[in-house]
Amino acid sequence: MSNIHRSKKDGFLLAGVMGWPVLHSRSPLMHNYWFSQQNLRGSYVPLEIKPGSVGAALRAMAPLGFSGCNLTIPHKLEAMDIVDELDDVAKKIGAISCVVLREDQSLFGTNNDWLGFIGNIKQQVPDWRADAGPVVVLGAGGGARAICYALLSEGATEIRLVNRTKAHAEIIASEFGGPIETLPWDLRHDALDGAAMLVNTTSQGMVGMAELDLTLDALPAAALVSDIIYTPLETRLLAVARQRGNMTINGLGMLLHQGKPAWRMWFDVEPEVTDELRQKMEASIRGDE
Repeated sequence: MSNIHRSKKDGFLLAGVMGWPVLHSRSPLMHNYWFSQQNLRGSYVPLEIKPGSVGAALRAMAPLGFSGCNLTIPHKLEAMDIVDELDDVAKKIGAISCVVLREDQSLFGTNNDWLGFIGNIKQQVPDWRADAGPVVVLGAGGGARAICYALLSEGATEIRLVNRTKAHAEIIASEFGGPIETLPWDLRHDALDGAAMLVNTTSQGMVGMAELDLTLDALPAAALVSDIIYTPLETRLLAVARQRGNMTINGLGMLLHQGKPAWRMWFDVEPEVTDELRQKMEASIRGDE
């Protein structure tokens, strides 16, 4: 991708996250840490954009001097019809999470969520392989689409996609192709038999939501258990999995690692996901600061 808009390094850099609501987002803490880490003058701000207004907000980035933005709920779908160009990843996943403002003021949209998922797994489990065995993915929303894309890109040989509405899972299997088997929700417990990895992409287990109703009896002790939720830092799924001996990974690292490719596109800089950053984010989520 060429002609990316970047402010001069000795100028003031601007980016942000558009959502509704958005003030709960931990993204500003992460990105502003990176401005300090990279010794750059700039700011990453939360932008509370009402549904239906994201088009005007995206077009306002150029006169305001923004290099780009992230998108969160509910704008990831609507913005696809607003940006001037989508890459193949965004088209395949069916949502955009990152917008880049180019020099000619055109808007480029992509999705970095899948890179965040892979980056998180590989940082914490360096020898992880997607083709180590069957992967069970719970859910069929935007998160599941990003995770399935990530797993297929890494060479997964069997994905068991389980969702309450099986038709939604079947749409993903049809659009993505590859080794995706769809299963009804009432077979979710049995689907764990022989799995090398389990990924929860549903909102069940998140703060304020019902717990995920899943029995892990059939899951091998060697299986890796991942939850893309990071509030709380340890969902009941992860707690139960950890107690029975499974290695567990929460969703915080996915948030951290999806920020890195955004910085490369916005500022031509490669920030680092450090232990200090992760600890700052964890403290914020716990309410310690």
